[in-house]
Amino acid sequence: MAGAGITYATRLYTDQKLQQVVAQSQQVVGKAAVGGPFDLIDQDGKRYTDKDLLGEFALLYFGFTHCPDICPDELEKVSEAVNLIEKSTGVQIQLVFISVDPERDKPPLVKSYVSEFHPRMIGLTGDLDNIKKVSKSYRVYYSKTGESDADYLVDHSIIHYLIDPEGEFVTFFGKNSDAQQISKQVIQHLANWQKEHPGYHRGKVLAATTPATEGGK
Repeated sequence: MAGAGITYATRLYTDQKLQQVVAQSQQVVGKAAVGGPFDLIDQDGKRYTDKDLLGEFALLYFGFTHCPDICPDELEKVSEAVNLIEKSTGVQIQLVFISVDPERDKPPLVKSYVSEFHPRMIGLTGDLDNIKKVSKSYRVYYSKTGESDADYLVDHSIIHYLIDPEGEFVTFFGKNSDAQQISKQVIQHLANWQKEHPGYHRGKVLAATTPATEGGK
């Protein structure tokens, strides 16, 4: 139980630190210092970078396929949230799962894992260095736990990151946010984005807006 207490305290601390980073950086530069470029491998063994997400909203989650309960619960929750968003707005949010256990989570395993949750969920893995880089840029904490080199768990942050069509971090949702709360907030961000970006329509950024394009809406 002591170990569980430490784990919970660590997660709470990292969530609070993320909140501080977001608030402080928004005050200084007008946007949160969270996220950035990444270069990973998708579930089909193909290169996948942050550029592949441009043009659509995405929800990113960091976890691992051997996770016994938290990751499945969180991925089911966010899958329900994006279904609610699509039903309400017609917008398809891209779901992305990023493994923090690249030693075991190879593309075939990641592919099988994400297919259990949502047909649009993309699973990403990579080498240790690239996983460390993307985790650091998103302020993700993770650490192996257990005595065996082969049979271990990974303690990690439990956070969903909303990314806008320009690849910028928008906000995050913790474990205490349910599917309805996530969907409601994301829908509000979609509405705000639509007002500020006329070329954005039903989840996609259209080609450069011209008079003809505007008339055809």
